[in-house]
Amino acid sequence: MLIDVTERAWEASFRIPVAVTAAAWADVVEWPETEPAIQDESGRLCDILFMASVVARAAARLGKRGRITFELCVVPRGGEVPERTQVDLHVGPGDRGEPVATIMEPGED
Repeated sequence: MLIDVTERAWEASFRIPVAVTAAAWADVVEWPETEPAIQDESGRLCDILFMASVVARAAARLGKRGRITFELCVVPRGGEVPERTQVDLHVGPGDRGEPVATIMEPGED
């Protein structure tokens, strides 16, 4: 399942549709209301999209295509200290052949 975040991705300088897989959303975006209010999903999504846009622009300048793994610092549920985690950014053809970006867990298809 994919979560369309294109509208928010425009704020991070993306000019193509962007989606996040359900697994990546659960790992790096989701922030339950039962957790302390040190973060929220909107802020976490903004951070991830910003980092993904930096990675996408750098890859484009270097002529890299396909799937790119990058690191994020994410506060885990039940914690307060950020931990490093990895996600992948894949830019490829969408349903109609148009370029789309997908943020996913390493190893996801």
